[in-house]
Amino acid sequence: MPAHEGTRTYDAVIVGGGHNGLVAAAYLARAGRSVLLLERLGHTGGAAVSSRPFAGVDARLSRYSYLVSLLPDKIVRDLGLDFRVRSRTISSYTPVERGGRATGLLVGGGEERTRRAFAELTGDAREFTAWQRFYGMTGEVARRVFPTLTEPLPTRAGLRARVADEAAWRVLFEEPIGVAVEENFHDDLVRGVVLTDALIGTFADAHDPSLAQNRCFLYHVIGGGTGAWDVPVGGMGALTDALAGAARAAGAEIATGHEALRIDTDGRTAEVTYRTAEGEGVAAARHVLVNASPRELANLTGDLAPEPAEGAQLKVNMLLKRLPRLRDSSVDPREAFAGTFHIAEGYQQLATAHAQAAAGRLPAVPPSEIYCHTLTDPTILGPGLAGRCYQTLTLFGLHTPARLFTNDNDAVREELLKSTLAQLDAHLAEPLADCLATDADGRPCVEARTPLDLERDLGLPGGNIFHRALTWPYAQDGTGRWGVETRHANVLLCGAGAVRGGGVSGVPGHNAAMAVLGE
Repeated sequence: MPAHEGTRTYDAVIVGGGHNGLVAAAYLARAGRSVLLLERLGHTGGAAVSSRPFAGVDARLSRYSYLVSLLPDKIVRDLGLDFRVRSRTISSYTPVERGGRATGLLVGGGEERTRRAFAELTGDAREFTAWQRFYGMTGEVARRVFPTLTEPLPTRAGLRARVADEAAWRVLFEEPIGVAVEENFHDDLVRGVVLTDALIGTFADAHDPSLAQNRCFLYHVIGGGTGAWDVPVGGMGALTDALAGAARAAGAEIATGHEALRIDTDGRTAEVTYRTAEGEGVAAARHVLVNASPRELANLTGDLAPEPAEGAQLKVNMLLKRLPRLRDSSVDPREAFAGTFHIAEGYQQLATAHAQAAAGRLPAVPPSEIYCHTLTDPTILGPGLAGRCYQTLTLFGLHTPARLFTNDNDAVREELLKSTLAQLDAHLAEPLADCLATDADGRPCVEARTPLDLERDLGLPGGNIFHRALTWPYAQDGTGRWGVETRHANVLLCGAGAVRGGGVSGVPGHNAAMAVLGE
C-alpha cells in the first residue's frame, strides 16, 4: 500500500496511549524502531491515571485502576522505569455480626495472628488450615504460570504440564471455582472472601458453567508469582508517567489529542487516518498496534465486531478527614482499611446479589470492597492534607452490570451509591458522612462511576474493565504465537482484550512489541 503524498511513515503506529500502548512504544523505540503513538485524549495513561477529582483539593487519586499485581518486574527492569510499589501489611478485613456481636476476620499481620483471627471467628483451626492449603496450591500455580505471560503462548497441554498438579488444574481450569470453595471451606464468610477474587469486574456466579469466574480468579491469584496486590507509590499515574517518559527518551513520538478514525492495510503496510482539532491526517506504518478494545479494533479496520462486552462494577473515590471508627472495636481502622475491606461479601450474599442483578434489579444488599491507599502511600496527598491525617478510600462494587443503568444512569448511580454506603455504615460506629472531607464548593468528596460512565469517559466497551471476558493464558484456535495477532498480518491488538490481557500488567504491550520484533 503506497503512502499518500506528504504522509509520514513509521515502523509502527500505536493507537491508544494507555499503559499497554506506552509499554509497546517504549520497547519498540528502544529497539531502534520509529514509533508514533496516537492518543485521543489530551493526556496518556488511559485508565491507569492519577488525577484530582475534587475541586480545590490537593489529592491526586488513582481514579480508575488502583492496585498493581500483574505488572512483571521484567518490564520495569527492561524499560528502566522509576516506578515502585509497596506491599500492604494487611491482606483483608471482613466485618460481620454474629450472635448479636460485631466481629470480623482480619487476614494479615503474621501467620499466628491470622490463625487466631480464624479461630475466634469460626471456633477452631480447620478453616485456617484449609486456607493455608488452598492458597499454598494457588501460590505454586502462580509461580509456574506467571512467568509464561511474557513468553510465546503455551499450548493448553504445555501449560498443564508446567502446572504439574492435576488437582490444581482441575480446580482452576476445569470445574467451576464454586466447587472448590465449597469443598475446602465451610464458613460462609470465609467462602465469600475466597470467591471475591473470581468476581472483580466479572458478572458471574460461583458455579457459572462458562468458567468466566475461574479465569478472573486465576488472574487475581497469579500476579507477580505470589498473587499479592500492591500499592503504586505516587498513584497509578506514576506508572504511566514513567512509561511515557521511557518511550519519549527512546525516541517515540507521542501525539495527544489525536483520535484514530480508520486503519487501512494490505497486510504489509498500513495507513492510520486520525483527527485533531485542526483537521484530519494520515500516518503510514509497517505495523499498527491497537491499544483499544476488540470492538474498537473492528471499528477501525471495518471488520465484524465481536459480541458486546459488559462491565459490572461501581467505582467510588472518596477523601476523608479521618478514618471512621468500627463497631468491631477489637480492630484498629488503620489496619482494617489498609487491606481489602469486604462489605456484604459473604458467600450467600454474593449469590443473592448476582441472582437479583441477573433478574434486572439492583442488589438489595450490594457487595463491595474498599481499601485506603494513603495508609500505605501518603504521597498522593498534598502536604496540608497529609499533615492533617486525611485519608482516601477507594470502593469497588460487584454485581452491578451495565444493563441496570441504561434507563437512567444518573438516578440509578445515586440509588446504588446510597445503598452501598449504607452497607458500610452498618459496620461503623459513626456515619461515614461525618468523616468525609468537602471540596472547595462545600460538597462531600465522593465520586462514583458506573459501567456506563466508564464507557463514556474511557471508551471501555460496556464499561468492561477487561475490554471483554478474560481469556485462558494458553493458545486456542486463532490466537497466534503471542496472543496479540489479528486477521491482518501487520495489525496487532495490544490492549486488555488481547490474550493474557486485563489488569494493569503491560503484558499485551510487551507481547505485541515482541511480535513486531520477531522474538
